[in-house]
Amino acid sequence: MTDQATAADSGSTPDIPGKPTSASRTTLSHIMTHNDTNLLGTVHGGVIMKLVDDAAGAVAGRHSGGPAVTASMDEMAFLEPVRVGDLVHVKAQVNWTGRTSMEVGVRVLAERWNESAPATQVGSAYLVFAAVDADGKPRAVPPVVPETDRDRRRHQEAQIRRTHRLARRREIRELRERRTAEGYED
Repeated sequence: MTDQATAADSGSTPDIPGKPTSASRTTLSHIMTHNDTNLLGTVHGGVIMKLVDDAAGAVAGRHSGGPAVTASMDEMAFLEPVRVGDLVHVKAQVNWTGRTSMEVGVRVLAERWNESAPATQVGSAYLVFAAVDADGKPRAVPPVVPETDRDRRRHQEAQIRRTHRLARRREIRELRERRTAEGYED
């Protein structure tokens, strides 16, 4: 379903009213504890990725008005380590929408829970979610309406990422088809 839902997304659905970016934007915050750490004493990347997926899922569900499933995560960047005692803020918003899918951009910030220093960005990611109905079939989503210059920039960048995702999938599929035609087994 992931490839089909995303590849079928050629554009927004005009009969569904658009929603502004701010309508579904959210922030999840969590204090990191010893349960979240790896052997080096820093927070597991997987813990951060789960928080990212949780925040993005909340945003996708809000924007689409119902269930949405993670179709892909790309460009997850870990910029700084997160430590025990850090208060992590995961900020997410819909950057772009197609017919049934949405790209959600996520920024991860961390600050010491007991200090007044400003939070620093420690990570970022882009996720694609597909809106689904009760049977798990793709359903239409409202177009996102960028409100600020930053939202418009993020929307344009999301369109570029989508073009690259689809091109990468197409090239991989074509390579696999050629290898199969040549008798290679994978």
